Amino acid sequence: MSRPTIFSLSLLSALMLLLSACTQEQQNKISRGIQNWTGTNGVMEVYAGDKLVRRFIQVDKVSTALGTDDKQPRAYRYGYGVLDENLNMMVDPGEKKVYFEVSDYSNTVFFESPR
Repeated sequence: MSRPTIFSLSLLSALMLLLSACTQEQQNKISRGIQNWTGTNGVMEVYAGDKLVRRFIQVDKVSTALGTDDKQPRAYRYGYGVLDENLNMMVDPGEKKVYFEVSDYSNTVFFESPR
């Protein structure tokens, strides 16, 4: 085996050993951190009853708002994504990336884009 391969295997083994020592919650936080760093191709859909009224595509991540002073989670999520005005799951000319907020009490679905 070449020196870089041995080093890569050693590093991978050390990382797996480290992760196995973490609690499930710590592993989830690490996984979300890696996913946030690499990004996802998420879709945020907002419903009014059973009718789809807004869709944001190419969403990197959705974050929970925290209070400025108390650092407590707020009752809404926010993110950036392309507003899919015609709901066709594609970025069309004129559709732009926008900031959005959704309430914890709203009827929303966030998922990885199937395309």
